[in-house]
This record gives sequence, structure tokens and C-alpha cells, in this order.
Amino acid sequence: MSGQGLPLRVATLLTGLLECLGFAGVLFGWASLVFVFKTEHYFEELCDLNVGPLGNATGQAGCKSQDERFSLIFTLASFMNNFMTFPTGYVFDYFKTTVARLIAIVLYTSATLTIAFTSADSAMLLFLAMPMLSVGGILFLITNLQIGNLFGQHRSTIITLYNGAFDSSSAVFLIIKLLYEQGISLRASFSFLSVCSAWHVGRTFLLMPRGHIPYPLPAKYSYGLCSGNGTRQENREVTEAGALELQSKEETLGPEQEQEARSFWSYAFSRRFAWHLVWLSVIQLWHFLFIGTLNSLLTNLASGDTVLVSTYTNAFAITQFFGVLCAPWNGLLMDRLKHKYQKKARRTGSSVSAAVLCSMVPSLALTSLLCLGFAVCASIPVLSLQYVTFILQVISRSFLYGGNAAFLTFAFPSKHFGKLFGLVMALSAMVSLLQFPLFILIKGPLQNNLFYVNLLLALGTLLTLVHPFLVYRDCQRKEGPVVTT
Repeated sequence: MSGQGLPLRVATLLTGLLECLGFAGVLFGWASLVFVFKTEHYFEELCDLNVGPLGNATGQAGCKSQDERFSLIFTLASFMNNFMTFPTGYVFDYFKTTVARLIAIVLYTSATLTIAFTSADSAMLLFLAMPMLSVGGILFLITNLQIGNLFGQHRSTIITLYNGAFDSSSAVFLIIKLLYEQGISLRASFSFLSVCSAWHVGRTFLLMPRGHIPYPLPAKYSYGLCSGNGTRQENREVTEAGALELQSKEETLGPEQEQEARSFWSYAFSRRFAWHLVWLSVIQLWHFLFIGTLNSLLTNLASGDTVLVSTYTNAFAITQFFGVLCAPWNGLLMDRLKHKYQKKARRTGSSVSAAVLCSMVPSLALTSLLCLGFAVCASIPVLSLQYVTFILQVISRSFLYGGNAAFLTFAFPSKHFGKLFGLVMALSAMVSLLQFPLFILIKGPLQNNLFYVNLLLALGTLLTLVHPFLVYRDCQRKEGPVVTT
């Protein structure tokens, strides 16, 4: 890394971290925003007023229809957050960074302005605004993840750090809730978020490349403020970097592996990809269902006490902020194990690529176990125990997405990473749609009894442990990351 470019790269890193932390994943602070929406009487006309006094923000069990409407909005928005990763990934690949970021800014600004000017009478606009907010946020994350390429051997740590910042950004809605309780209106808060779009635009043209940041990074690579030769120079460097990466891969692959170069769809229909999809989908469904129903859960456990609901909602949002601190530990774990197994492989003469894949096994297994612990605690109807649930949830979620990206990087050819990443996120989004019928099941036939749904999802979480076991078994066969079918 040249000394001349270091200040620019550090500025890019820090502003990207701030962007992810303040904007990218705010959707997942939904529980805090629902509390405010209920205070503002959003969808209150759906409530059965004969059940009893509902108050402004009680969200009592008698107002099932209101809870269902909020759950449906979150289900659609979280679905779009993942499903649109596939098409937005293609936009990023073909139209590159500047165009992708401008699309993100338009979507995000439109969403925040829409929310700012909604009221109880126009609450249906949330069905439009929240999906736009989530898609704009995921585009911010996608365009920022490439910043890890600027820092070489720390790439995995930075990628997981950015994913952690994405998780922690859910605390923004807590800040909006606290400001609301101090007299700052929703319109003022979301108008401020809209004004911040000027900062996003400035960063797009001054601190980000027009194209992509290549990996490995070419010598004398420049971008943004330091890019004197424009897009042509940048594209030439990207091409050279691609050639270097291809040459590096050819040097590490054996003749048999080179002959087994496969198409994208052969990897997409492989057993390894299928089990990874199960691993991601089940754990993600748990998290989405928990976040989408948290307000209703806390209301039931607190017997409708709005002060307790507000206190625990704040506690949940505060723990989400620490995702940015938890996620890098997963990256550090993977980096340390990768170096350890690579050294061992060189000493024993075994496959280096298989050793790299082995470094993923503890991360995959630990994520599953953390989710299982979180699921068990969430299933126990004790209000004070939910503090433990919140802690396990944020650690598990911060490990989930960084581990997902890292596994796809290590287990499959880099030329298919973008497509496989988009595909696994899109397919897992289809699974996440189950959260709404599960919510209806809990509120309807099960009469707020979570036991059977939680038992089903806990068994599904146990099933995800098959994935790290199969990866470990593949590693023991001393094979490289050639996908077994």
C-alpha cells in the first residue's frame, strides 16, 4: 500500500463504515419503529375497539389485525432486502459502483421522504417505503464490501466488520424512537435522513471508484480523488488484476481440478451449495421471525405494560449496536485458522485449498450453536430472560452474514462469487416469506402459544449442523474446494 494513497484508503474505509453503520440495515430496528407507529395510531382502525382499551402504543393481543399488518410490512421489506441482492448484484457487476450507488441513493431518499410525510391516514405507503429502504440499504452494503480489497491480508476482517456495521445500523430506529419520546417528530428525523443523501452523493464521486476495486490490488492503483486517468485507467487495472488472479488460481489448482472447471449452474445445483442454502435460510428465518414479532412477544410477556415494552425494546435495539463489535471476531477467527491450516498443509504436502475450506468449519458450527441458544432462550416465556436472548441474537446474526460471504469465497471459484452470493440470498429470501404464515399461525390457531413453532425451528437449527459436518468430512478427504455432487 503506497503511502500516498493511504490517507484516501483510510478515509474510504472509515466513511464506508459510517455509511453502513448509519444507513444500510436500519430496517432491522423495526421493533423500535413499530412502537412509534402504534403511538401515532398507524393501522389502529383495524383494531377491534370492543375488546377493550388499546391506548396509544399498547399493541395488546386484542389488536391482532394491527400486529399482522406490521408483520406483513416487515416480511415484505426483509424479503426484498435479500431477494433483490441477486438483481442488484448484476447491476453492480455490469454498471459498476457509481451507477449502483446512485440507484441506492434514489431509492433510499425516496423511502425516507415517503416515511417522513406519511401519517395514520396514509400508512399504506409503508408497504412501498420500507422495501425501497431495504433495497437501497443493501446496495450501500454491496458497494462498500469491495473496500476490503484495498487492505490485502485484512480483507476478511474488514468484510465481516462491514457486515457487523450493517447489523448495528438497526440502532438508528432506536435513536429515532428516543428522539420521538423527547418531542422530535418522525417527519423531522426522516427528513434529516433524506438530507444525508447529499453526503452519500459526495462520497460516491470523491471516495469511491467508478468501476470496481480489483483483488488482488494492482500496483499504483488509484481511484476517487487520486484517479487522474479516469475510468479507462481503472478498467485496465481491473483487467490486469483479473489476469493476475486467474494466474494465481491456475498455479494452485492441480491438473484434475483444472479439468473440472464447471459452469455456474453446476455449482448452484451442487450438494455443498444446497446445504449452505439450508444453513443460511433456517437461521435467517429465525432471526426475521423474532424481529418481526418482537413487539407482539414483549407485549404478551409484559402483560400489555407499555413502560416495560418500551424498556425491553430499547434494550434490544441497544444490543444490536454491538453487532459491529461482534462481527470482526468471526473474521479474525477465520483468518487465524486459515493461516494455521495453510502452514500445516504446506508442511504435510496436502491441499492448501482444502485447508482454507477447513478454516470455515468452526465458524459455521459456532453460528448454528449460537442460533440454537438464542432460539431456546426466546422460547422460554420469562421476560427477564430476553436480555440473554438479545445478546445471543446479535452475536449469532453478526456471525451469520460474514460467515456466509466468506464461505462462498472459499468454497467456490471467485468468478462465480457474485452470482452465487446473489442466488443464495434470493433463495433464502423465498424461505423468509414463511415468517408471515408462522405469525398468523401463532396469533390464530395457536393463540399466542409459541411452543410448537419454536420447537419446529429449533429442530431446523439442529439440522443446520449437518452443513459444517459435511464440509469437515470433505476436508478430511484431503480434497480442494471442488464441489461434491
